Amino acid sequence: MKSGTRPWLTAIFCLYLCIFVNSFPLLWSDPWLIPLLGIGYLAVNLFPSLAHRWYPNLRLRICGHGETLLRIFFLSLPVAVAGQIALLILKYEQDFWFCVGSILFCILAEAVVFWNGMISVYCTSVQLGIRERVLGFAFGLIFPVNLYFLGRIIRIVSREIRREICRELLERSREDQRICATKYPILLVHGVFFRDSRALSYWGRIPKTLKRNGATVYYGNQPSAASVPDCGRFLSRRIREIVAETGCEKVNIIAHSKGGLDSRYALAKCDALPYVASLTTVNTPHKGCAYADWLMDKVGEKAKRGISSTYNEMLGALGEDDADFLAAVSDLTEEGCRRLNEEMGDAPTEIFCQSIGSVLNKVRDGKILLGSTSVFVRHFDGKNDGLVGEASFPWGEKYTMVTTDRGRGISHADIIDLGREDLPDFDVREFYVNLVSDLKQRGL
Repeated sequence: MKSGTRPWLTAIFCLYLCIFVNSFPLLWSDPWLIPLLGIGYLAVNLFPSLAHRWYPNLRLRICGHGETLLRIFFLSLPVAVAGQIALLILKYEQDFWFCVGSILFCILAEAVVFWNGMISVYCTSVQLGIRERVLGFAFGLIFPVNLYFLGRIIRIVSREIRREICRELLERSREDQRICATKYPILLVHGVFFRDSRALSYWGRIPKTLKRNGATVYYGNQPSAASVPDCGRFLSRRIREIVAETGCEKVNIIAHSKGGLDSRYALAKCDALPYVASLTTVNTPHKGCAYADWLMDKVGEKAKRGISSTYNEMLGALGEDDADFLAAVSDLTEEGCRRLNEEMGDAPTEIFCQSIGSVLNKVRDGKILLGSTSVFVRHFDGKNDGLVGEASFPWGEKYTMVTTDRGRGISHADIIDLGREDLPDFDVREFYVNLVSDLKQRGL
């Protein structure tokens, strides 16, 4: 299956559209050309996905359809504008209303192609951020500013299509190997202020990729905002439930952010250790966040109680009656983590324990706005991922620092694919495939 583009077909569509939008004089003098031109115009709008050889699914096929239409619009619009200007120069004094009709005809034809492409792309692209979407609509019909923003959208969508096609080919080439089929299932444990949800996966595209490569995946489902001891006790019960229901004996825990502290507490204080084969913490503040200390000190008691009450009531309305905002934040401070570390002790030697961390290199926001906060956090914690300082990540017998040579680096959200954003030099889905594959090779 080849995934390349057929540029000659895109060029044909583009050439036809240029002829069509400047064909008002022909239609005026020879109406019998309308059916012929109309058939060609429908081809431009309905079949541009022929410009690509293969798509792995319907979403990408529609996205590719839209991307090709936007390319056609991008290339044909300057030619169409030039044609209408030439017509105005030649015919304005002789037939004013003829020129008006031609311009309106041109605008309508280009608009149909543009909005067909934009709607297709906006409804199916994962990589287009809010900024690109807003600017694309705001400047979509303002020439020539639209060409700049349109070019950005086309580049983003084109890269997304190429990457997804390459990933699909990779997955198909190794699907029989089941490289993530570990002896014990994977338990994904979320961080603070989030819940596991089918509608919006905290772990982005990671679980689906792991499952496709043979992994069995479960979720922690612990409270979104509660103390580490409370969440640890919940996780201990959750682990025992999974073991009892499936007979799997143990689980491999991969825990993000505060979820790493929750998991450590379950192992150290809630008798979950016999049911766990490994614990991997991802961007977990094992030594706390000085930034959290600063916030707790600066925010007055009345304001803290007000924020906590509002948050707890909101979650209570959603069915989470055990929310405790202040307890969750307090356990993330340096003092809170120091106290917890004294209580939990060092990493248990009976199981494989490792930690992962990441940092941002530049002040540049992605879909999840953590680039700007990294500057503030750096004042307290040095290099960080937008929320947690690098010095707080290491724990266990193995520590892995993840970063990139290009771009903004990897944020607290990027490392779990929360924003479903593809980064240069870092494939988050493949990172977790390799992580779980390593657990399999260790016999876990």
